[in-house]
Amino acid sequence: MRILITNDDGVHAAGLKVAESIARAISDDVFVIAPELEQSGVAHSLSLNDPLRLREISPRHFAVKGTPTDCIIMGVRKLLLDHPPDLVISGVNSGQNIAEDVTYSGTIAGAMEATILGIPAIALSQCYDFFSGRNAIHWDCAQTHGPGIVRKLLAAGIPPNVLMNVNFPSCPPQEVQGVAVTMQGRRSNDLMRIEDRKDGRGNPYHWISFQRADFTPGAGTDLQAVEEHRISVTPLQLDLTDHPTVTRLAAAFEESEKERI
Repeated sequence: MRILITNDDGVHAAGLKVAESIARAISDDVFVIAPELEQSGVAHSLSLNDPLRLREISPRHFAVKGTPTDCIIMGVRKLLLDHPPDLVISGVNSGQNIAEDVTYSGTIAGAMEATILGIPAIALSQCYDFFSGRNAIHWDCAQTHGPGIVRKLLAAGIPPNVLMNVNFPSCPPQEVQGVAVTMQGRRSNDLMRIEDRKDGRGNPYHWISFQRADFTPGAGTDLQAVEEHRISVTPLQLDLTDHPTVTRLAAAFEESEKERI
């Protein structure tokens, strides 16, 4: 099995090494193609107005001056064109990718682009405590449980047009309380805010930031799973169509057409 690894934290990120270790527990045929610089929050963007710069760091390890989406396209349509990967692993992200995170995440986008290209894909993210920060991240949780999760997903089968979003809870591996197959959750919409600051010359500038608030995650969601120290596995589909609304709108426009006639 040929496995291609990418991420959005950059080619030198600690989580990328964890992802490679997980992949090598499954196969010896592993390639790493990751962004030259951190690309967190770029979502499913791709470079159309700038050239892609490709740099070989070491055998089977490459850096692309671009987004995670660019990396997957470079891997599948250039470097591995004669022998495409059988699986893409995107991550392991530093921090959770749950709820509405999935619409912003470059980690999810890497797996999404692979799915679009017809390759089974799994996004892996390691949660960490908001107050402790990235210096206290439990990489050993993803390291320990990652190979088993990936094997289980491959054995179960990843359907076409579906990617798997896996989030490891913020705890040591021995404290994990099992695996939960979850739905995408939804946070409170008042968590995001703008923080105002001034530079050394007194000129204002602004940061997008987040605030903590009391919040009860929905039952069966990815939010609830990681809060309960369970590994969250969420299947995400490419089709964003809201099918019930399609039916309702079709009926409404059909009625309007009859009235016009």
